Amino acid sequence: MVPSTPLLDQIALPADLKGRTRAELRQIADELRAETISAVSVTGGHLGAGLGVVELTVAIHAVFDTPRDKLVWDVGHQAYPHKILTGRRSRIRTLRQGGGLSGFTKRDESEYDPFGAAHAGTSISAAAGFAVARDLAGDDNRVIAVVGDGAMTAGMIYEALNNVGALHTRMVIILNDNDMSIAPPVGALSHYLSRTVSSKGYRQVRNLARRVVRKIGLEGVTKRAEHHMRNFAMGGDLFDSLGCYYVGPIDGHDLNALIDVLENVRDIENGPVLVHVVTQKGKGYEPAENADDKYHGVSKFNVITGEQAKAKAGPPSYTKVFARELVRAAEKDSRVVGITAAMPSGTGLDYFGEKFPDRCFDVGIAEQHAVTFAAGLAAEGWKPFCAIYSTFLQRGYDSVVHDVAIQKLPVRFALDRAGLVGADGATHAGSFDIGYLGALPGFVLMAAADETELQRMVATAHAIDDRPSAFRYPRGEGVGLDLLNDPQPLEIGKGRIVKQGAAIAILSYGARLHECLCAADMLEKQGLSTTVADARFAKPLDEALLAQLAHHHEVLITIEEGARGGFGAFVLHSLSERGLLDHGLRIRTLTLPDIFQEHDSPEKMYIQAGLDARSIAAQAIKALGRGDERALKLIAG
Repeated sequence: MVPSTPLLDQIALPADLKGRTRAELRQIADELRAETISAVSVTGGHLGAGLGVVELTVAIHAVFDTPRDKLVWDVGHQAYPHKILTGRRSRIRTLRQGGGLSGFTKRDESEYDPFGAAHAGTSISAAAGFAVARDLAGDDNRVIAVVGDGAMTAGMIYEALNNVGALHTRMVIILNDNDMSIAPPVGALSHYLSRTVSSKGYRQVRNLARRVVRKIGLEGVTKRAEHHMRNFAMGGDLFDSLGCYYVGPIDGHDLNALIDVLENVRDIENGPVLVHVVTQKGKGYEPAENADDKYHGVSKFNVITGEQAKAKAGPPSYTKVFARELVRAAEKDSRVVGITAAMPSGTGLDYFGEKFPDRCFDVGIAEQHAVTFAAGLAAEGWKPFCAIYSTFLQRGYDSVVHDVAIQKLPVRFALDRAGLVGADGATHAGSFDIGYLGALPGFVLMAAADETELQRMVATAHAIDDRPSAFRYPRGEGVGLDLLNDPQPLEIGKGRIVKQGAAIAILSYGARLHECLCAADMLEKQGLSTTVADARFAKPLDEALLAQLAHHHEVLITIEEGARGGFGAFVLHSLSERGLLDHGLRIRTLTLPDIFQEHDSPEKMYIQAGLDARSIAAQAIKALGRGDERALKLIAG
């Protein structure tokens, strides 16, 4: 058999898909799947979701006129095949690398990405905005939103659907159902019914029938009959009731069926249409199909075997340390419960759930609900630990204020992925929680400098029963300390001196403590005696420690893995209130820069942020104001 000529090489942009035969599009889809697997094997990233939407991606770009037609992906995990088809194939092996393509959709990366997304649940709201903007401008382009079934646990999706149904604006919503299978497809009959109810002929007959029955007074009876018939066959009651014309379910890997249906719904002029597509996560790559998580997120891997590159053995991750300590607390106290928002493995709650299945709750992509759910448990005397990434807790902030802080309820927030997170970039960086939680009266805020400090902070949060608390910790491994067998709670609001010096004081909040100690060693070699302290708490601050550092040092530098307006600002405010800035103290607050940093390795990102040891030492020398250029050059390397 003669091998077919590769076709993907001929596709520079979606316009090159136009006029292709169905057989050619099928071949392009197969080559696109192979290219996606090959690329992610080199870069790592989100694989399974993209493999599941290969045929859907080809069908959308073949049927619609992108980028004039606006295609909005939810989250963006599944958008790698889309990137390959939209002029970015030559750069696809730079995914998630410094200076390379983003792992998500991004407006400034391509005109084919009209809306950036890395958090779930935003697509229908954004698409509605595009659709209404089109209507206001008098244009006639289409708007398509692709939303995954996981995002259907996000309340924002239903807020958007409710509004879209009321607006009755023309748009296409594609529900990519790759896991929970709202209504499984039933083979050829299902595809026939989907094509039928989306076809122009069916709609014309339907509208004619409506006009006839309206004249003879049977409109309600006929509408109910059609409604029940369609729901019996296809299960679209929920979406119909929200004002969307439901089509489906469709086999998302049957390219012919997809193209037929999308061509039909493309030409529907009245109101929103929801197309229910059932796909298989990891489709077409056996190791992904057989994996429990369908290779949702992978490191570099061998394409032939599917074996992922293993990280070198090292200390346990902060996430694992937290999970073990939560289990320890739950073993001692039957009132401890764990709550997460669709991230059980990412937060370590899966380990807790294995031990205590009745006390572990995954509420789905619903951070606002997770927070208020925890508040309700706390109000009844339970001890909820709400384990949510720092970046995702932003989505539940109103509930933190209204339902937790104002009522002084002892919800304990475990904030994973604090600080910079590398390849996931700005959308997933834990940059703002210090400031946004520190603004709330009564909160206890902690940040772990290492794994043993994290152990003690879990114990501390467990012991706090009169107010809310939060402790933050970074992604990745600990520093390699031996874990404590019986970690004891910390004294609230008390920091510690780690290294005593005289001229310069470095006050660290969080996991930059090791870099601060390295900076102190550099400074000592230049004859500059340096104190290093671990604040442990941003709220309440250790006022006695602050006074000691301010009175006995020429320079005070604060270090945090957070944005401006956080720990350093709290320190400045405290020193100012107490008149400790009036005696010549030189103070510098080192934070993340006032930009959204592009993705890169965490190490490079922290160097760019000026939070590595050399940068900290250089800032200390500059703050002294002695003009020691030789020392500064030595520090700078």
